[in-house]
Amino acid sequence: MNSATLGDTGTAVTTPVHRLPTEVKIVGAVLFTFVVVATPREAMWAFALYFAIIVAVCAAARIQASWLMPRMLIEVPFLVLAVLLPFAESGDRVEVMGLSLSVPGLYAAWGIVVKGTLGVLASLVLAATTSVQDLPAGLSRLHIPPLITTVVLLMLRYVGILAAEGRTMDIARRSRGDDPRMFHRVGATARGVGSLFVRAYERGERVHWAMLSRGFTGTVPATGSTATPAAWVVGLIPAVLAGTVCAAAWSAS
Repeated sequence: MNSATLGDTGTAVTTPVHRLPTEVKIVGAVLFTFVVVATPREAMWAFALYFAIIVAVCAAARIQASWLMPRMLIEVPFLVLAVLLPFAESGDRVEVMGLSLSVPGLYAAWGIVVKGTLGVLASLVLAATTSVQDLPAGLSRLHIPPLITTVVLLMLRYVGILAAEGRTMDIARRSRGDDPRMFHRVGATARGVGSLFVRAYERGERVHWAMLSRGFTGTVPATGSTATPAAWVVGLIPAVLAGTVCAAAWSAS
């Protein structure tokens, strides 16, 4: 199975990481994330090694930081929660720059930030090296229920279309003199969201009937062959290294 994604310049990028079977990359990313979550938050050195593993994979896949950083903003809500924990938690307290902070809260905030960041990075590496067209085959070879595979594929395919529809509606509003930044336009914005939902529902019905007319049976056909043992060994190296680090962290704690 060959898969190539677009680099920052818009040209196709293919590396050994891209060419790994999709199911191998999915399992590797999930295992890596579970290992990170299972690591005791006090073992800060372990998380530094996890970041080193991620950096090595990004280097092998030629994933640029300029591609990763904007997409890392998805974890901002969790960072806001982490900032509040040192003030809200009880227990032993420590003075930092004149602020009384909870020690358990600081550890909890650290755990949320570092584990969330590593999990997001692992998912972004998977997204950067796997095309949408390869996902159904990889998920089906992992024996994921066909209904879930179909829903995931259609969601990934049409989320861009819905975003473009939202941008079109926003441009139409602005061309008529609307300023969505003003507070009294909240009602119009809410109605626009409702209109977008109706348009999405109607487009979903049209797409469904079009797919049925072309012989769609409710499942996405899988293509390609299963991963070889060698591909599994190579693809799971980062997860195995992370597991070794996690075991060492628990032994030292």
